[in-house]
Amino acid sequence: MKLNKRIIINPEVMVGKPVIKGTRIPVDTVVRLLAQGITQEEILEDYPNLKKEDIRAALEYVADVVEGEDVFPLLDTKK
Repeated sequence: MKLNKRIIINPEVMVGKPVIKGTRIPVDTVVRLLAQGITQEEILEDYPNLKKEDIRAALEYVADVVEGEDVFPLLDTKK
């Protein structure tokens, strides 16, 4: 399944995790590296198959997933 031009989900690649197209690099790996403070430039050096557009696509994918989540706050029953 194609989620955008750069992110794919294929059950035969990384057990169906969303990955950057043409790689086995999971979207969550890219986002986690950014969250750890690793710069785009460092990520691109460590993963030469990636492009800046791939990193942006990973962030966009995660934003879309979170946007689609339903959140149901729990009621505080101890008051």
